[in-house]
Amino acid sequence: MTAQALSSVAQADTGMLAAAAANPLVQLVASAADGDKRAWDVLVERFGPLIWSICRRYRLSYADAEDVGQNVWLQLMGHLDKIRDPAALPGWLATVTRRECLRMAGPAKPPRAAGYVLDAEILADEQSGTADEELLAAERYGALREAFAALPPSGQRLIALLLQDPPVSYAEISARLDIPVGSIGPTRRRCVDKLRAYPAVAALIDAGHLVR
Repeated sequence: MTAQALSSVAQADTGMLAAAAANPLVQLVASAADGDKRAWDVLVERFGPLIWSICRRYRLSYADAEDVGQNVWLQLMGHLDKIRDPAALPGWLATVTRRECLRMAGPAKPPRAAGYVLDAEILADEQSGTADEELLAAERYGALREAFAALPPSGQRLIALLLQDPPVSYAEISARLDIPVGSIGPTRRRCVDKLRAYPAVAALIDAGHLVR
């Protein structure tokens, strides 16, 4: 598990992500379709990185990417009760996002990857691998955020400080958190062990999708 991967979860919304840990995708989709705002927020948090990663590949500006994201979520909101297989939601989001990116970019702004086809409903073989990577990245991100949210507040603060760039010295961490310098290393190891043992993260490690 890399420091870069963990740094992206350092500012996690603890309440929302803790709810995600107890709600598999099927239940989240069903709850969101029933009007559960917390479940909807978890879906947005979990799959937002997937949408943004696709927007970046199309070289969209920040404003255009925001518009694409809003359009995608609005479409999902209108289709939640029609989704027969919640497990297919990431692929549906990727397809709709690509369609919106193509619409937003227009003929004067071709996507960065030359192999993209114009019909966003059809993924060429070489792009299937890219889509899989994007979905896996979103899955890793969501799992790490959930695991980070499950740490005690003291552990979250310590990990966040350890991952700051530029690095923060142990002496400064000791002063900020009011803990002995000698306890920082052992506490860090315990936190990392808890992250690795978190069910969603452990499953990705077992599958070879996260380094130990």
